[in-house]
Order: sequence, then structure tokens, then C-alpha cells
Amino acid sequence: MKKYILILISIFTLSFNTNAQEGFEAILLADASDSQKLMEAYFSPGMEGFINAMNNGWYHTAKVHKTFGFDLAIGLSGAAIPTEKELFNISALGLTSVTSSSTTASTFAGPSGTTSMTVNTTINGNNVSANFDSPGGILSDLPAKAVPAPIVQLSVGLPFKLEGMLRFVPETNIGEDDGSVKMLGVGLKKEITNWFGPLDKTPLHISLLAAYTTMDVNYGIADQSSGEIQVQNALTEFNLKAYTVQAIASLNFPIINIYGGFGYNSGNASYAMSGTFTGVYDTGFPAPNDKVTKNLSVPSNLDFESSGVTTTLGARLSLGFFKIFGSYAFQEYNTFSAGVAISIR
Repeated sequence: MKKYILILISIFTLSFNTNAQEGFEAILLADASDSQKLMEAYFSPGMEGFINAMNNGWYHTAKVHKTFGFDLAIGLSGAAIPTEKELFNISALGLTSVTSSSTTASTFAGPSGTTSMTVNTTINGNNVSANFDSPGGILSDLPAKAVPAPIVQLSVGLPFKLEGMLRFVPETNIGEDDGSVKMLGVGLKKEITNWFGPLDKTPLHISLLAAYTTMDVNYGIADQSSGEIQVQNALTEFNLKAYTVQAIASLNFPIINIYGGFGYNSGNASYAMSGTFTGVYDTGFPAPNDKVTKNLSVPSNLDFESSGVTTTLGARLSLGFFKIFGSYAFQEYNTFSAGVAISIR
């Protein structure tokens, strides 16, 4: 199970890491305010997609377990990237030190092609320049072109028609650059079918659900001692938090279970870099004065948010204790969830 969890998380984090090693940090050659704008535009769809994916797959029935009944669910949730989020408009960012012959560039969740950009800035009163490629995205590497999140969840029945849910990944090393990941999610479901009189005698069940998930990921960027940007002891970190509140209902028949929900998803993410980054710029003078270096400013923190109404429809096949489920959530980043569960009432 541990290997399965890491494979799912690594689809996101290691692809992220690959782009960094292919020159993502070159964005720092731009003036500080411009590099922050470019990073936010680049990473925003990936972060927002991951928040939406983390908020899904919490349930496959509105019916709660009997006290100390439980199920263990394993699956995958994936948030589809809207087409309009695959590219960002360069001119709309209001950049002052960066120009490009292209009007758009790829986001993290966009196509793989890079975009050439030129930095014109001033160092010690001299006009200097540098060229870099804004990195391409990983859309073609994502499963079903969707940002994934793992579903590994234990649900336990509690007194008073309550059910507690737990998602947990202890801090674990991933990749080859001292990367690590940890995740914690908690949720609570309260069945309220008996609030509606005779409904508790029918296959229809109604519940309220609230859940919260957090994930922390970090990895190192390889040292670089040549080229237009030099890197030493660099580390990147991102933290994601996701929240969901939903009203859910299900029709529970002996073999087929139809379920759905309506509610509100929200979440935020932060991305930070540390280390020493040195930029190498062209002065326009002949050698040996043709190059000048500068210690680059690193954005202290990049913040992202995603929120909105969500509507979910799904179905579950029951084969005794063994369940197979799948659902689709209609929201800004439409999200599918699928998996299997072993359920003991």
C-alpha cells in the first residue's frame, strides 16, 4: 500500500521536480516582481487542480457504518485541467523587465513546449540582458490529463450516527533529491435520514459531511555552476490545504448504490524556494567585460487559492464486503474519483 501511495503522489511531485531541473529556476533572472508574477501564473493551475482533487473521493454512500464498523478505501482522484488554464497570457501579467515574441506561455499543467523570454534590467547603473526559456508543462504526462491525488482512507462508524474518516501518509522520502512528502486528512459524516420521518424506512440515506486535508512536499534542486543561472543548496517546498462541506444522499440497493452530493470546496496552497541563486547577464561590452553577475531575489512565498460550488454523482457496486466505486464532480476543475473498498458494517 505504501508503494501505491507514493506512486500516485510522485506523478505530481516528481514531474514538478523534473521541470525545475530543466531550467524552471531561470525565471528568477527577471526582476523580483516579474519573477513572482511568472511563477504564480505558471504554477496556479497545478496547485488549484491538486486542491480540487484532494477534496474529492471522501464518500461512496451516505449511509454511515454501525458503531465500530469500518471500510478501507483505496483509489485515485483526478482534477481535469480546463483548456483555458493550459496557457497564460504574457502581456496580461504587466511585466516590466521581461519581453517575449510569444503572446502566451505554458502553465505547469499545460503543453510541454517552452517559451523564449528576454530580461532587460539594470545592474550597477548598466543596462544588461539575459535570455531564458519559460518551462513547458506536464499535461501529456498526467493520467487522463488530470492532476491526481491518492485516496487511501479508513472510515469508522461512531455512536450517534456519526462516521469518522482518516487519510494519512507519514513523512516519506521520494525521488533522488532528498524529497519528502506527508499527508493528513480528517473527515466527519453525520447521517440525518431520521430527521425526515419515514425516509429512514426506505433505501434513501441523507448525510452531512465535512473534511480537511493537508499535504507538505519538498525537494532539492540540483546545484548548477554554469549557464545563465547558478544554483547552490536550493530547496523548494509547497504546502496544500483543502476543505469541503457537502450534503450527500444515496440510494442503497443490495448490489447497486447510487450516490451524490452538493456542497462547497475551498483550499489554498503556498510555494516557497530557498538557496543561493546567481544570475549571469550580458553587458553588451566586448570580453572580458561581456558578463556580469547578480545575486537573485527569491520570492519568499507564492500563494494560491481555489474555491467554489461542487456537485457530485456516483455509483458503487457491492460484491459482499468488496465495493467498487466511481464518481464525477462538476466544479471549476471537474474531478473524477474511482477506487475499491473493503467494508464491514
